[in-house]
Amino acid sequence: MTETIEAHSISFSYEKKSPILHNVSFSIEKKSFVAMIGPNGGGKTTLLNLLAGLEKPDTGSISLFGENPPLHPTSVGYVPQNLAVEASIPITVTEVVLGGLLSQLPLWGSFSKQHYDKAHHFLETIGLTNYCNKAFQSLSGGQKQRVLIARALIGEPSLLLLDEPTAHLDAHIEEELYSFLVDIQKEKKTTIILVSHQIQSLLSRVDLILSVHGTVETVAPKALCEHFALGLYHPPLIERSAP
Repeated sequence: MTETIEAHSISFSYEKKSPILHNVSFSIEKKSFVAMIGPNGGGKTTLLNLLAGLEKPDTGSISLFGENPPLHPTSVGYVPQNLAVEASIPITVTEVVLGGLLSQLPLWGSFSKQHYDKAHHFLETIGLTNYCNKAFQSLSGGQKQRVLIARALIGEPSLLLLDEPTAHLDAHIEEELYSFLVDIQKEKKTTIILVSHQIQSLLSRVDLILSVHGTVETVAPKALCEHFALGLYHPPLIERSAP
């Protein structure tokens, strides 16, 4: 089995408009922790959607560990920026997390005690044990984000995609989340690709950086220009020594 994620010359546009991504190629080793950075509108979310199999490239190809996306739903965990939940639907926190196991149920099946125990385990892991029976809509933005991470993790995916998961979290919770993700990467051998504008907190933790701005460039964390840590995107990406 191939131990890499490969993108070969992929391009993508919405409704035949100007390409969002053009001639993108990169390789990611299995079990890596990868940060994806770039300006708004540069194509980061689009690239996550392509990796998740929610969109297909217009040209080129993507291979996830030797297979074409989409993989089995439990093989890829995806945490979007926002999960639209109708306010009038009284769905609980536990039910949202269990949604990550829907693909494992038979057509007329129901969740077992083992499923509920697993959901409660992941809620404990993210520090929301006391919120199991709370309405999802009653939670704060940061709490909702942690619930969505538990939902993505409950299927124990081989690839975890997160689109700005710390956008609504304070600095303390953000730090805890990054440490938690490092543990998941190491213990579960999970490949993680995380979109973030807060690259400063990630530089010491990630193995690789993907800079996305219509195209994609891969950069080693230690080589990243300090301006990128401040959200200032410009070429070149890599630090240059003074002459």
